[in-house]
Amino acid sequence: MDVIEAPKAGTSGQPKPTAGLRQKIIDCDIHPSIRSLDDLVPYLPARWAAHIKTYGLRHKKAFLDSMTYPRATPALSRGDAWPPDGPPGSDLSFMQAQHLDFYDVEFGLMHLLVPTGMDQRNQEFGTAMCRALNEWQFNEWTQKEPRLRAGLVVPGEDVDAAIREIERWAGYKDFAQITLVSHTSEPLGRRRYWKIYEAAAANGLPIGLHGAGENGNPLCGAGWHETYFEFHRVGMLAQQGLVSSFVTEGVFAHLPKLKLVIVEGSFAWVPAVGWRLDQIWSRTRDEVPHLTRPPSEYMRENVWYTTQPCDEPERPEQLRQIIDWIGWDRLLFSSDYPHWDSDDPRYSPAIPMSEAERRGLLYENARKVYDLR
Repeated sequence: MDVIEAPKAGTSGQPKPTAGLRQKIIDCDIHPSIRSLDDLVPYLPARWAAHIKTYGLRHKKAFLDSMTYPRATPALSRGDAWPPDGPPGSDLSFMQAQHLDFYDVEFGLMHLLVPTGMDQRNQEFGTAMCRALNEWQFNEWTQKEPRLRAGLVVPGEDVDAAIREIERWAGYKDFAQITLVSHTSEPLGRRRYWKIYEAAAANGLPIGLHGAGENGNPLCGAGWHETYFEFHRVGMLAQQGLVSSFVTEGVFAHLPKLKLVIVEGSFAWVPAVGWRLDQIWSRTRDEVPHLTRPPSEYMRENVWYTTQPCDEPERPEQLRQIIDWIGWDRLLFSSDYPHWDSDDPRYSPAIPMSEAERRGLLYENARKVYDLR
């Protein structure tokens, strides 16, 4: 198949790749971005608008103006994803032309490329930031583009405030899931967070965990990494730890209908983590009496995974075997647009698939998880 390059914003007449796919697409990881913090000022109370201008953002880390890894590509994004005015992901019309229209995306799930508020040192300010970001997503994105669905960002370290934000937006189809940062002060399976999950389950909203946030600790238990190369690999370790935390601390035993979606955390690790947890549980189950079944069964029933970054072994049949172990109904397609390593639905996963497998992975699985219609 000839490679079809995505069009620049405003171009037309180029054939769409989905004409060959003949397949609806739900993209479960699209990144919108603000142009600057000034975009949020209209949605902040005067006190916190002034706070941003005076003090800026203060995360739980040692660095003020940079992230905790060496710089990679600008904004981590594709060179062709920069709109004429602003950073990648900040221009809706550009995103529509280059991604939504080009691939005939029926629904796109958004994950913010901006600080969500949960990892702010000042928790009251973090709560105001979450509220402003939700209003910004609603007014500037989902109300203008009905194909997009937002993640409801909540200040998870202030549980009562998080529940108020959930109840404020419950019933709006604009929000398809609740988003918490994944690099948290404590593992998210802890009981201090359970009321958030109870509110999510009561409103039929999955929990979406995308790699994000700052907690002042290195991603890897071996210490601070020195290259972006290493950072890009170890990011998924936090997601593995969170899945283990949800399972072993009893979240799914307590809330059997809760849905957890691991976003941009890869997925080839899932069988090994499940096997290892089952082995340990078989010998130490008296320590976790709330687990009445092997841990892998909770993973199989309550957790879903997006495809990007997709593992690509030299022998493609090995990837198929991994998906067979996980379950074809557990994977949701994600592009990670506009990042430099974003995946194209024509080629990812890079294995032969039946029509039913492709339909499930690109569309049906996500439609069911998020109840999209």
